[in-house]
Amino acid sequence: MTRALQIALGLTLALMVAEVIGGMLSNSLALLADAGHMLTDAGALALSLFVAWMCRQPSGPEKTYGYLRWEILAALLNGATLLLISFWIVWEAVSRFRAPEPIAGGLMLGFAIAGLVVNAIAVWILHGVNRDSLNVRGAYLHVLGDMLASGGTVVAALLVRLTGWVAADPIASLVSTVLIVGSAWRLVREAVDVLLEAAPPHIALEAVRARLESIPGVESVHDLHVWTVTSGVVAMSVHAIVRQPEHHQGVLESAHDLLQEMGIQHVTVQLERNEMYERELHLHP
Repeated sequence: MTRALQIALGLTLALMVAEVIGGMLSNSLALLADAGHMLTDAGALALSLFVAWMCRQPSGPEKTYGYLRWEILAALLNGATLLLISFWIVWEAVSRFRAPEPIAGGLMLGFAIAGLVVNAIAVWILHGVNRDSLNVRGAYLHVLGDMLASGGTVVAALLVRLTGWVAADPIASLVSTVLIVGSAWRLVREAVDVLLEAAPPHIALEAVRARLESIPGVESVHDLHVWTVTSGVVAMSVHAIVRQPEHHQGVLESAHDLLQEMGIQHVTVQLERNEMYERELHLHP
């Protein structure tokens, strides 16, 4: 994963410099928009590399989960940056509609094709490693958005060169922005859900409750919480009423086995012989 991020970062930085030069020489907003996205891509990839290193650092007495949540913070930052860049592109595109400017279509086309090729290579490199990490998926979405933007820029450059229709340039930037905003918003929403310790979407809380209450010896459960620590790390805590002390060890072992099958790795179960209403008034419905 780290090697893939390093290669993608190198390609992105090289292409960003080329597109800034090409955008200034051809006066193309679409190319400059691509370069703006490439800047955020470079930041996203560099941040992903830093976070990949940080998450490997050991836990300590003050940070018992280590630095795993850095991955979620990076994903949130990547998504929010994409949304801000998208807003700037829309603003500039509207300005271009009001006051069209001449564009060097041939120069724009050459840089757009180069951008499309490089972005496609970066997407291919990251495609196989983005599913298991929200942080890497954020970087992958940046690069994928740039590939879509580059495709739109190629089409716009062809229209400008063949027909002289300069409005194709801001239109291409708007189309690519619309495509990017959807992915960026989903990334931000998922990162916020993790930070708010919402139940993972692939785990039904009532199903967890039913599995736990099906264990022999368990009378009922309460104060059930399931949350995501970071990508691929799901935790759960629960209080369970188990009247007979001799059943406690068996209940714990069964609970761990059942929850592992559901993809919950970090399990904390508090066993209680009797209800503690006076001490847990806020936990019982």
